Amino acid sequence: MYRIRPIRARDFEGFKDIAIASGPGFTSLPVDDSRLLQKIRKSEQSFNAQVTSPNGESYLFVLELIHDQDLSKTEIVGTTGIEASVGMTAPLYHYHMSTIVHHSPQLHIYKPTTVLTLCNDYTGASEVCTLFLNKDHRISFNGRFLSRVRFLFMADYRERFSKLVIAEMRGAADKNGVSPFWGWLEEHFLGIDFPTADRLIGLGKKDFVAQLMPKYPIYLSLLSPAAQSVIAEVHKFTKPALKLLKREGFKHKGYIDLFDAGPTLEAEFDDIATIKMSQCCTVVIGQPSSSHPLAISNRKLEDFRAVYTETNEWNEELTQLTISEETARKLEVQTGDLVRFCKL
Repeated sequence: MYRIRPIRARDFEGFKDIAIASGPGFTSLPVDDSRLLQKIRKSEQSFNAQVTSPNGESYLFVLELIHDQDLSKTEIVGTTGIEASVGMTAPLYHYHMSTIVHHSPQLHIYKPTTVLTLCNDYTGASEVCTLFLNKDHRISFNGRFLSRVRFLFMADYRERFSKLVIAEMRGAADKNGVSPFWGWLEEHFLGIDFPTADRLIGLGKKDFVAQLMPKYPIYLSLLSPAAQSVIAEVHKFTKPALKLLKREGFKHKGYIDLFDAGPTLEAEFDDIATIKMSQCCTVVIGQPSSSHPLAISNRKLEDFRAVYTETNEWNEELTQLTISEETARKLEVQTGDLVRFCKL
């Protein structure tokens, strides 16, 4: 069975393996020991912090495959995360696509054109991020589980998050993992190749963005055809995640990533489908006879646990969910405890 829980210092080696597997362009998973350890420490501090409003906390979860009944043998096979409020300690940059019109009534010319404008519009928003699943475990409901579990957690701790939630989607890249959009910026403005920029961003060294990025709007028509073709397009491995977020109600409103031109999606906290439709109830340990795929969390904070199971029985009249003894053990709950669940 698979289970999701907060990351711990003991997970470092498994977390590093996930970072290596994520490949170039996945800036939130840099292959750098000190940076990965820093992310783990910050997450542990965030889960233990007393919080009344979002203030830069970072919550990282791992998906573990449990190999035996006593929970002692596990393997880290995926990760997912939430940033409570982005851009508060260092600026968060995006390009925003908008339209300007060149119009001459005398010459009977009316020509709209798209421009990219550097902005910090998402400052303070919460961000769902760092979702990666080892390719050998992209089966059953694992991907959906990794995505939706974040919203189960957020639903129980809404004071820790902002009213606006964003998701930066990994942009399209060539066979070498390089973005054609970055290639155009490198040639005309930056003089720094994509792997170097990718590494610096992953290490949190973002000062060069403000120093080198063009300050004035960029006419989209001036970009190379290759760069234009990937604007707001996602990496081939990111398409499933994009589909899941759209089902949650996330929409693209013209913002793209500075480096690979991938789309940034947004949704109001209270409009996210899982947050709206998930239910809280008491749990009963028994022998459920029904079969419905559900993601279930124990609603705890630093001891947060979540599993998905197809063996459960929902009693709407009593507001009770019956689960097996094995599921209860992995959730670390007893009969009468409160849980939150959603359909997968």
